[in-house]
Amino acid sequence: MLENIRLSFQGIWSHKMRSFLTMLGIIIGIASIISIVSTIKGTNEEIKNNLIGSGNNTVEIGLVQNGQTYWIYSSSDIPFGIPQVSDEVCDEIRALDSVENVTRYNYRMGGDSVYYQNESLSGVSMRGIDTNYFATAGYTIRKGRNFIEDDYKKFRKVLILDKTAADNLFPDTSPIGKTIEISKTPFTVVGVVELARHFEPVISSVEDYYLYANESSGYIYMPKASWPIVYNYDEPDSVIVRAVSTDDMEDAGQKTADILNKTISSSQTEVKYRADNILEQAQQLQDLSAATNNQLIWIASISLLVGGIGVMNIMLVSVTERTSEIGLKKAIGAKKGFILGQFLTEAAVLTSIGGIIGVATGIGMAQVINRISGVAVSISVPASAVAVLFSMLIGIVFGLLPSIKAANLDPIEALRRE
Repeated sequence: MLENIRLSFQGIWSHKMRSFLTMLGIIIGIASIISIVSTIKGTNEEIKNNLIGSGNNTVEIGLVQNGQTYWIYSSSDIPFGIPQVSDEVCDEIRALDSVENVTRYNYRMGGDSVYYQNESLSGVSMRGIDTNYFATAGYTIRKGRNFIEDDYKKFRKVLILDKTAADNLFPDTSPIGKTIEISKTPFTVVGVVELARHFEPVISSVEDYYLYANESSGYIYMPKASWPIVYNYDEPDSVIVRAVSTDDMEDAGQKTADILNKTISSSQTEVKYRADNILEQAQQLQDLSAATNNQLIWIASISLLVGGIGVMNIMLVSVTERTSEIGLKKAIGAKKGFILGQFLTEAAVLTSIGGIIGVATGIGMAQVINRISGVAVSISVPASAVAVLFSMLIGIVFGLLPSIKAANLDPIEALRRE
């Protein structure tokens, strides 16, 4: 085998240009596939990171009606038969094996009645939170202070902004101590929070903007006890649970939703609690992305077919050129298996070299794509190894016919040829 490999390299080197042109189809095909696979893998990781965000394993459980998120805008939108989440229910959720922590909150999407001085702050969202919210959701105080017990007991009109809202609303000054009016009621900003593990979704298209808009707008938080000052006192809660691990997110969300749905009146049949299945959303987007890119992989595979045909052609030429050599080897006792193995090895070595060059070229192409277009790429080592093995397989498959032809040559007839 080692002797065959040595002879293969010798033959390839003695016909450098012909060998390179033969490998070109393999190189182009493998390079195209590696660059596409790298783009798919990078895009999938970006999608998952965007949706899971900071990696704090949190799942939101909110109300849905007919599969759509149930929004509350005024007292007339409050659904009947859905109580607020009690301390006992929170304890039951917290006791789940897959749950590390739990918190309750009220929400308004968009702050149409929120003003700073004479400017409407319609781009932010409001949340009324309990004392456990920031710890569960993975936020830390960046400026000012957190809500304290007296803020809840005395119904103080205080606010905390997240970093996004603070940067958008007060880009040139500290928001601490500023007054924001909510439904004509003044609230004082006492702090700014940010995720302990900072994360910003990658917005590279209009679709990304709408998909991650809720993550990018920013939030204003107030004590849950103060929520009825400007909104409604009997609004149902939404819940956030922190799962023990990323793998537990689906289980934690589903079991929490089941517990919450048990508290709903039996007469309420339209509005229910449902967990955001972040991993399922990520998988759906990944499948959509992969479906398009898989078509490109099939197209790129045509280059491998063309390259394989090129290998077969050049090996047939090689057999013709080396007829006398084959006849001499068979005349001195070389078996059919030896001749077959020699030519198969040469074809496999030729395409393997093309595969290795193709992988290197594909990695380079992926980096160029990343630099030029900003598309995320991630090099897959298993895919690179499979590509080289596949290129070797192409050499064996398409080199089989020429090798059989060489092995079956009659030694007397072969020696007569010049």
